Amino acid sequence: MQHSQAVETASKSGSVTILVQRAHGLMQAIPHSLVALVARLSIAAVFWQSGRTKVDGFSLNDTAVYLFENEYKLPFVDPAFAAHLAAFAEHVFPVLLVIGLASRFCALALLGMTLVIQIFVYPDAWPTHGTWAACLLLIVARGPGILSLDHLIGRRRAKT
Repeated sequence: MQHSQAVETASKSGSVTILVQRAHGLMQAIPHSLVALVARLSIAAVFWQSGRTKVDGFSLNDTAVYLFENEYKLPFVDPAFAAHLAAFAEHVFPVLLVIGLASRFCALALLGMTLVIQIFVYPDAWPTHGTWAACLLLIVARGPGILSLDHLIGRRRAKT
């Protein structure tokens, strides 16, 4: 390779390196609070929608109990109790996640539900459950971000 070609190649690779570094810097500038908010809202919607299929008004519907008796078949848990517990959890924890209250604990509870669903109910649905787990683990590990009641409460406690 001639000297001028080597200089030109080095110059091009240097330009590419600079572009990659700039792009990387822009990506690192995405605030955790934005990522956490998207994770909280997205996973809350998944569980909320599932919870809505289990109730008619404020009562558990017959379909929910039927599914826990015949399709889900969780070991060691009464199907009626499991249906009530799931409907409760799928309504309460998503609301708390959306407002960002007790976020890490809500995410941990929903992660537990996700693991039960993965292991005992739909073991072949790991790509979907892995996506849910990623959102939930982000919240557990890093918290809900500044757009949350948890953050507001933490700031007030720090002032006292």
